[in-house]
Amino acid sequence: MSTAPARRAPVRKPSANHVAAAAPGELRLIGGRWKRSKLPVADHPGLRPTPDRVRETLFNWLGQDLAGWRVLDAFAGTGALGFEAASRGAAEVLLLEHDQKLAIHLQSACTRLGATMVRVVRADALGWMARREVADLDLVLLDPPFGANLFDAAVRAALPLLTPEGWLYLEADRAFDEAACAAWGCRLHRQGRAGMVHFHLLQRSAPPAPDYTGA
Repeated sequence: MSTAPARRAPVRKPSANHVAAAAPGELRLIGGRWKRSKLPVADHPGLRPTPDRVRETLFNWLGQDLAGWRVLDAFAGTGALGFEAASRGAAEVLLLEHDQKLAIHLQSACTRLGATMVRVVRADALGWMARREVADLDLVLLDPPFGANLFDAAVRAALPLLTPEGWLYLEADRAFDEAACAAWGCRLHRQGRAGMVHFHLLQRSAPPAPDYTGA
């Protein structure tokens, strides 16, 4: 697994060679095998694709080679985050989406890209994560609807699914500090902001070392 670089780099403005923004109603993948590929965005109330520069920053933090990674995009929506991970070599990407129309749209995008490593499951993200008992995910991507205030529940449901060195990405309408992350049982590795979007890269806290000094 890649090791993310040192903490708290600022979000940089797009450079001159940055991929141009997609037109309204579509998103453009910005890295990997499908770089510059365009995907239509469903006309759906409240749908909010992760901005290009946020995706660019996240995958600069994680590294551009995710070969062998197992990834969960738990509130997939447009699938932008999950498809970016697949584009960078992830071995398996699971897109969870509760809405039937959006799930169909995601499946269509998989077909369009030939993304055989991506699987779409129509399910409630919190319920699905609560039922899963295997800690085998290298990356969990969380971008829940901002108005639903699911941040705490989503992080607590996702953390047990990570491998010991796995990463958790959280996108929110507010910033969560180190104390908030510690209360979840994880550490804040990096965070940034783009407009009204706050984004965080977290990692599970190491369990305390056993104390062998007692009687």
